Amino acid sequence: GKFRDYLDVQAKFHRYSATNALLILAAKPDARRLGDKDFWRDQGVYIKRQEFGHPIKIVESNGEYTRDDGSIGVSYNIKHVYDISQTTSRMRAQPPVSHDARALLGALIYKKPVPIQSVDELPDGLGALYDHEQEAIFVCRGMEANDLFCGLSKALVQAELARTGEEYTEENAGFKAKCVSYILGKEFGIDVSGYAFDAPADFLRTDDPQTIRAELTDIRDTAYDISARMMRSLEQSKAPRQSEQER
Repeated sequence: GKFRDYLDVQAKFHRYSATNALLILAAKPDARRLGDKDFWRDQGVYIKRQEFGHPIKIVESNGEYTRDDGSIGVSYNIKHVYDISQTTSRMRAQPPVSHDARALLGALIYKKPVPIQSVDELPDGLGALYDHEQEAIFVCRGMEANDLFCGLSKALVQAELARTGEEYTEENAGFKAKCVSYILGKEFGIDVSGYAFDAPADFLRTDDPQTIRAELTDIRDTAYDISARMMRSLEQSKAPRQSEQER
């Protein structure tokens, strides 16, 4: 459950690093919108007096430096940010995310990393499958749009991970793919209530925080890259419709 909470935070704040998503989770997991005091002042609102001493602390890169051994490191500053609930702003309920199902699926396969083939049936009742040996994705015909997005997004993520050059293992890639699919589903309004994370990958069982952070960063970066591609595709699909309406 805690890991799902982390993914929920990363989905809401997909521009934030995995490290900062963990810090937000620890401080205020129900945060909705974050900014420092200058950001909120520019919005015409202010930090509530009783909340001023309770910021959410995140890290912000301060540039590179050279260590004594000649290697390059990155220094960080602590940055204080506040959620909108800690300000004088009147919180308005955000309308639910809604996209045309066909456009959303089109955006998902925009610049797909491998070919996609339709089949009548797949083993183990799967809706979609990435075959590492054939470097192809197979998708069952006749699936509902929501199930198709979930299954296809997992397969696409596995294909993306296989291209990174790192050692590909089906178990590790499968878990990461489920995480990325969940993040994308939360962002684009897909029903992901059926996702379970009760069998974590080995990298979450280690005591090494750097390993965990590196793997979570891989999940975050993959989700961010696919999301950015999808948004470009959705914007391009809007443009012709807007031009048609103008005419």
